[in-house]
Amino acid sequence: MVKHHIYWWNLENLFDIENSPRRSSFLNDKLKSELKDWNINILNQKLDNLVTIISKFNSDNGPDILGVCEVENEFVIEQLIAKMNASLNRAYGFVISESEDKRGIDTALIYDTALYGPDQTTFSLRIIKRNSTRDLFQVHLNTANGNKLILVLNHWPSRSGGELNSEPFRIMVAENLAYWIERIHEEQENPSIVLMGDFNDNPFNRSINEYLMAKNNRALVKSNRVKLRYLYNLMYRFLDAQLGTFVFNSTLNILDQFIVSKTILSEKTEYPFKISTVDIIAYPELVKGTYKKPVRYGRPNASNFNPDGYSDHLPIALVLNEKE
Repeated sequence: MVKHHIYWWNLENLFDIENSPRRSSFLNDKLKSELKDWNINILNQKLDNLVTIISKFNSDNGPDILGVCEVENEFVIEQLIAKMNASLNRAYGFVISESEDKRGIDTALIYDTALYGPDQTTFSLRIIKRNSTRDLFQVHLNTANGNKLILVLNHWPSRSGGELNSEPFRIMVAENLAYWIERIHEEQENPSIVLMGDFNDNPFNRSINEYLMAKNNRALVKSNRVKLRYLYNLMYRFLDAQLGTFVFNSTLNILDQFIVSKTILSEKTEYPFKISTVDIIAYPELVKGTYKKPVRYGRPNASNFNPDGYSDHLPIALVLNEKE
C-alpha cells in the first residue's frame, strides 16, 4: 500500500518584494500601499516561518503534494521550494496558474518529482464576473504505479462586501466547476478527482452543497442510480470540532476543504485510491486564543505585523492509500 500525503494551505499574501521588476507597473501601483516595506528580508522571514511548519507535515517528512494559494508568481514559489528542498532533502517541483486576479495572487501545486511523473498535465479555467476571478487550476499527476490523480485547485471569490452580497460570485464558480467535473468524466472513465482549496464558503453553504453538489451523504455519492456527478465533502466532520481553518469575528469557518469524487469514496477494489485520513493542522505555534485563531504574519506597515506569524488560514491534510 502506497500512501500519498496531500496538503492545502492558503499562504496569505505571499508577495514578491516591493516594486518588484517581475510585477507590472500597473500592479505595482495598485499594491503600493499594501506592499510598503515588503522587502527581501521580510519575504525571507515569512518563507522561513512557513517552511518550519511545512517541514513538520507527514511526521517531519514533508508533504508529497502541497496545494497553495495567495502566491504572487514563480519567483516566490521557487524561493519557497528551495527552502523546502534544503530542509527536507527532497526534490520538489511545481506548476502555477498565472491568472488575471486584480491583486496578482494565484494558486500553485508543489509536488515531489521523485514520486510523480514528469509528464503532468495542467488546465486552467478563467471565470469572468465583471473582472476575472482566480483560475480553477487542474493538474494531472501520474504515480509510480501508473495511476492518474486529478487535482483541481480552487481559490473562490472572497466574502468582501458581505457573505450574501458576494455569494452569487461563488455560486457562479461552483456551477462552472460542476460542469468541468462533468467534462472530466467524459474524457476519462472513473477518474480519481481531488478538489482542494479556499472556497470562501463553508461545506453547508449553497455554492458548495447545492451547486457544486459536494455532499455529506456517502450513499448518495456512491449510488449508481443517480446520473448527477455528486462529490463527497470530507470536511463535514470538523463542523462540530470547535476548530476552523479561518476565524472571523470569533466565528469558526471551514473555508479550506478537500472534496473527492465517487471513485475515491468507493470501496470497489478496481479503483486505485482510497481515503485514509483527513485533518486540520493546528500545531500550537499556528494558533492562539479560545477559538484557535490562526497566527498571522501580516504586513510590515500594518499593526497586525507579527514576524513570528504564518497565515490567516490553517493548513489541511489528506492521506490517500493507493493499491500497488
